[in-house]
Amino acid sequence: MGQDVLALRRTGSNPRVPLHSQPNWLNGSLDGAFDNCFKDVDVFVHLAAHTANYPYDTLENCLYWNLTAPMKLIRQAADQGVKKFIIAGSCFEYGSSANKVEELTVDSPLEANNNYSISKAASSIAFLGMARQLEIQMKLLRIFQVYGDGEHESRLWPSLKKAAFSGADLPMTLGEQIRDFIPVETVAELILNAAIEKFVQNCSPEVKHVATGAPQKTIDFVNFWWKRWGATGKIIVGALPYRHMEMMKIVSSPEAIYRC
Repeated sequence: MGQDVLALRRTGSNPRVPLHSQPNWLNGSLDGAFDNCFKDVDVFVHLAAHTANYPYDTLENCLYWNLTAPMKLIRQAADQGVKKFIIAGSCFEYGSSANKVEELTVDSPLEANNNYSISKAASSIAFLGMARQLEIQMKLLRIFQVYGDGEHESRLWPSLKKAAFSGADLPMTLGEQIRDFIPVETVAELILNAAIEKFVQNCSPEVKHVATGAPQKTIDFVNFWWKRWGATGKIIVGALPYRHMEMMKIVSSPEAIYRC
């Protein structure tokens, strides 16, 4: 769409998915000093997350890299004149709250129950507070069950794809978890649209969900792709236990979903 992109990456790292064109890379760390790097930036987009996949890091490290370090970066950007911010949150910030209601709203209690989601919930509260305090415009987008190329190999989608294309069997849980599966390409498009569309002008931060509005059982998701790929192995349902404090249902209310 013609935008110039300045992207922060760890020194020496490269994206998991090859890019059609390279952004202007800024090498460093989330907690680094970036004097005058953001003075020409129109919109700051924060997508980084620390140990979003099980097993999670310690709570202390999750809080530092998901809250303290990006908070320093956001403040630097704001001090350099950036007024518009997009923050990627997670549906897992709702934690146990998701099991108590039919649909989650942006006002549902944040009852996070693991180190990653606790740190993301804490960062949401802090970033929204910063937006009000610094009088900057902010959109916090809580992303639901995103999937696609580039995911960590331990997650459902890459495990499913690897088994399907290799002819192997797929051990899984009973698959009763209800999730709103959304492809990463759609998430990227929605975030881009959020960045280029008009922001709320009164400095009141906005919270929305990034979801399809069409939740389904995990077993149905697995069966769909297994059949579509023509997999020859077997899906071994119930071979794996549910994780401790598994969230069995994560569904967004239609009104909370971000529409571009």
